[in-house]
Amino acid sequence: MKTMAISAFKANALRVIDEVSKTQEGIVITKRDKAMAELLPYRSSDKSPVPGRLLSALVYEGDIVAPLDSDLWESCK
Repeated sequence: MKTMAISAFKANALRVIDEVSKTQEGIVITKRDKAMAELLPYRSSDKSPVPGRLLSALVYEGDIVAPLDSDLWESCK
């Protein structure tokens, strides 16, 4: 992955973003030779989080604190 100084990125931000978009390769932005940020190309995903999407995957068990009756207790042994 390429690296670029933050001052160079600041001066050429639009060009760098276009390059990342075309090449689909990320760039690490550094400040005094320390990695500060990573610019990655956008990748759309059909599996983006949607509120309520996992609602059907959850199972409501009722009162989990209440004691088990004797029949259920025996079958759990």
